[in-house]
Amino acid sequence: MKTILITGATSGIGKATAELLAKQGNRIIICGRRIQALQSLEKELSLLTEIFSLIFDVRDLKDVESAIGSLPENWKDIDVLINNAGNAHGLDPLSEGKTDDWDSMIDGNVKGLLYVSKMIIPGMKTKNIGHIVNISSVAARQTYTNGVVYCATKKAVDVISEGMRLELTEFGIKVTNIQPGAVETDFSLVRFKGDSERAAGVYAGYDALKAEDIADAIAYCVNAPKHVTVSDMTIYPSAQAEPRTIYRK
Repeated sequence: MKTILITGATSGIGKATAELLAKQGNRIIICGRRIQALQSLEKELSLLTEIFSLIFDVRDLKDVESAIGSLPENWKDIDVLINNAGNAHGLDPLSEGKTDDWDSMIDGNVKGLLYVSKMIIPGMKTKNIGHIVNISSVAARQTYTNGVVYCATKKAVDVISEGMRLELTEFGIKVTNIQPGAVETDFSLVRFKGDSERAAGVYAGYDALKAEDIADAIAYCVNAPKHVTVSDMTIYPSAQAEPRTIYRK
């Protein structure tokens, strides 16, 4: 049984991962900003295993420090950190991009990952074991038009993962970087500010990945033998050839 902290656990990949790892008998710390969604998920998963919930915004350093610092002693020993929280806002050329959108993506996808990791890594180093899973994107592999800032933040996740691996391997800490392709979640709904018709068009004409597909991959990495580290994993739906190319029916 592992103690696993998951950011962005109230929906999409984070929620699917929490559900799967809870079913496998792990103790789960679910983290998110929406109190009602967290409470609902905690109630659901508590039927399966021990669950603790933390309400905080990864973009706010003081919020991160306060929330993680408030963990009871019996929850402080974290074996696995899954940095899943992140966002995409807008799909505009740089000349027309909204700086608030840029700040939100940089603060959530990059700084938030760093803030949470900084809180968890010292404990892992002390006990010389641990596992960090960072959720990147195939957007890190190939920049696409009108998504420059989002792609840049996910490229940063790749670089941070590589740097973590260089710094932490000697302490017995595994680092896994996962790059999902097109996954049908609320991702596009958030990107397009609630425009459900435009969001649905992203997944029309082909079978996109489901959140559960990525959860399966994360579970595989987390459950690998001690001597095995899955360093990087790229996952596409069968209809996607590369980040910009999807074959639709």
